[in-house]
Amino acid sequence: MERTEVVLGNVKGEVQLFSDDNKAGKMDISVIGNKLTVYHTEVNPEYEGRGFAKLLLEKLVSYARKNDLKIVPLCPYVHAQFKRHPEEYNDVWFKEGL
Repeated sequence: MERTEVVLGNVKGEVQLFSDDNKAGKMDISVIGNKLTVYHTEVNPEYEGRGFAKLLLEKLVSYARKNDLKIVPLCPYVHAQFKRHPEEYNDVWFKEGL
């Protein structure tokens, strides 16, 4: 069973993915004002190929929508997904300067 959660400290945090209570992957993020910046997506090697990066992305986007945040996709994976599916992510994609 997989579960995701967003863990935020003062400004920096992670979107975490657990599979059977083992941390399977994460996204490094920060939130300043109404901007959520995602820097890096990582899935542990033993969990690769199971669509876990997509689960992390879904949680990230859901969190942004629920909290009225715009995502700055500095992470290559997230940026590629946003470019590949702009209609799906247009409402949360902060494009200024990209």
